[in-house]
Amino acid sequence: MLYFFNFVQVPSFAEMEAAARSEALRKITSRALWWFRWAAMLTFLSGLLMWVIVGGDYAPDTSLGLSITLGSILGITMAANVWMVIWPNQRVNIASAEAVAAGGEADPGAPGAAKKAGRASRVNAFFSIPMAFFMVFTSHFAPAFDNPGGGAVVVWILFLAIYLLAQLSALGKLPGGLDGPFCVQILDDHQRVVIAGLVFTAIMYFIGWELAIGS
Repeated sequence: MLYFFNFVQVPSFAEMEAAARSEALRKITSRALWWFRWAAMLTFLSGLLMWVIVGGDYAPDTSLGLSITLGSILGITMAANVWMVIWPNQRVNIASAEAVAAGGEADPGAPGAAKKAGRASRVNAFFSIPMAFFMVFTSHFAPAFDNPGGGAVVVWILFLAIYLLAQLSALGKLPGGLDGPFCVQILDDHQRVVIAGLVFTAIMYFIGWELAIGS
């Protein structure tokens, strides 16, 4: 659903007439968002259950523990973005479209709400790439890096620097607000989002694990 919104819906909406976009928003997006937010909740809750069941196997001072912790931070952030940013703002956007369709006036706050939701959705797409990497890496490759030692500090610095830059930018909390440098250069374009996500992943693996931790 995340990739549908970012790679299918947004480019398609940009090519539609206002009336067609409004109808799609009311009849397709509103339904898709139901599945989207509850899938995010199910993923979050199942992840917590897995922590309860096997969390003790992933000690924080091991490569496995470090890897799954970073992936979990990304996953929890994505779920929070869905419920606390994307859904509340899209509700405003959808309600405005419904009001116009019924002959009423558009909500003047709708464009701003749509932009907030869009930024959060794009940063989720950005986070989804390293998150998927950590999900695979933890079980299949992290055991080869059995003693992070001081390298774990480097991994945390790299991760937090990129993570906080992306998340705070998407929330409009850095200079420039929702039109700050990261938003304009990365989040404005879905293709650049994919490239940036791959770069984030590569930095974490090659600089974090290969160089800083080492096998």
